Amino acid sequence: MPWIQLKIDTDNQHADALSDLLMEKGSLSITLEDGKDTPIYEPTLGETPLWNHTVLTALFEADRDLAVVVEQLKLVPYLGSDFSYKIEQVEDKDWEREWMDNFHPIQFGKRLWICPSWREVPVPEAVNVILDPGLAFGTGTHPTTALCLEWLDGLELTNKEVIDFGCGSGILAVAALKLGAKEVTGIDIDYQAIEASKANAERNDVLDKISLYLPEDQPKDLKADILVANILAGPLRELAPLIAEKVKSGGHLALSGLLKEQANEIAEFYTEWFDMDEPAHKEDWSRLTGIRK
Repeated sequence: MPWIQLKIDTDNQHADALSDLLMEKGSLSITLEDGKDTPIYEPTLGETPLWNHTVLTALFEADRDLAVVVEQLKLVPYLGSDFSYKIEQVEDKDWEREWMDNFHPIQFGKRLWICPSWREVPVPEAVNVILDPGLAFGTGTHPTTALCLEWLDGLELTNKEVIDFGCGSGILAVAALKLGAKEVTGIDIDYQAIEASKANAERNDVLDKISLYLPEDQPKDLKADILVANILAGPLRELAPLIAEKVKSGGHLALSGLLKEQANEIAEFYTEWFDMDEPAHKEDWSRLTGIRK
């Protein structure tokens, strides 16, 4: 079925009201995007921040007469008769198939490849992680995940115990095992992530070496030689003492999910327990690493 969409330039003060209005006029979905590449960091609980310049996209069925909708919108006081908008036809696609077709095997570091489960492995003799992310975060395409995978590829993991703190799809946990780790513990607040990690571990024949927990179920005395946490700056700051106590003396730490602007601040939180390295960057994102004192 074909679709048609209406794009409107608005602001953070009027985006919610305009969304409600367009839904009343038959919009099937609303998408809000940054109109001027303005970063938003982590919101506080219950907050839904928007950009000063927000682009609102309302999706309609193709037979909806958007000229009528536009004329009605011109009567809205905060929009006015000369508001900026654009009407576009949207090609009907199998969006899941579209995404799958564009997710290719990717190499990280010297040894490691992440290969979608529906594609042929390009280098059979490499360390290949076969991945189906399902509903969980983590495909390797995001810079934060890539930074962690490259770091793991550069470590000597043989016979090491690893914690993947915020395991998502299990991509880092499975990669650590395929790179030689003795065992990995994955922890995540989302039950779907636990299920995705379990499925990907089974897909890679390492299910017997991975333990997966919701936070409330994790062992209280859990410690490892290596801990990697690809989450967000806020939790990394708040959970610093908890994360630190899970790393053995002399053990390795990697933290990601950080914007460049956040890296130095978060690194400072961890200097109490770790000798921290200089941040590594990829695009606008950073990774912190350190050794437990």
